[in-house]
Amino acid sequence: MSGALIELHDVSRIYDLGHVQVAALQGVDLEVEEGEFLAIVGPSGSGKSTMMNILGCLDRPTGGTYSLAGTPIAELDDDGLARLRSRTIGFVFQSYNLLPRTSALENVATPLLYQGVSRKDRLARAQVALERLGLGDRISHIPTELSGGQQQRVAIARALVTEPALLLADEPTGNLDSASGAEVMTLLTQLNAAGRTIVMITHDAEVASRARRQVHVRDGRLVA
Repeated sequence: MSGALIELHDVSRIYDLGHVQVAALQGVDLEVEEGEFLAIVGPSGSGKSTMMNILGCLDRPTGGTYSLAGTPIAELDDDGLARLRSRTIGFVFQSYNLLPRTSALENVATPLLYQGVSRKDRLARAQVALERLGLGDRISHIPTELSGGQQQRVAIARALVTEPALLLADEPTGNLDSASGAEVMTLLTQLNAAGRTIVMITHDAEVASRARRQVHVRDGRLVA
């Protein structure tokens, strides 16, 4: 038995467009151990977004096998996949995906709602997560009252509030200026140093260099 948190073996993803089939991923093998900080690097159209969707259990491979935290994805129905996703993965997106008219505290507490956590405990855990990320004085602010860097930190707090095994970050600095982007990367580095497993999708070589390991995607395949 492997101790890997993520195991992909010969994974492919074919999109059937009716008149043509497009191979977004082909023959991908990848293992990620607990505690790693991995960057998946590639230009637009390389297949890295498809790979993120599969790693995040938002899509299923057409071929090959994917196991997450020891669970073979193919054995799960859609409800089982949703449960595994909500308990095991925290997502950080380029566009933050915060609820626009909702406070930072309520935004961070939202994932716990789907786990049946009481409102009192949701808010208490959300406040701890925000304070840990230096946003204790911003808990009542809505997204438009926060800078881009602060919004991304709220999004990271939301991703962490469920204590997921995996933090999956998709272009986490893509909408930020260089100073805010550097702050977010420093935060991710600190989280990894504290033991959090992070997989980051990026096209930016400088951002990728902050990870402890890189794999490159080109034309749907992993390359050196």
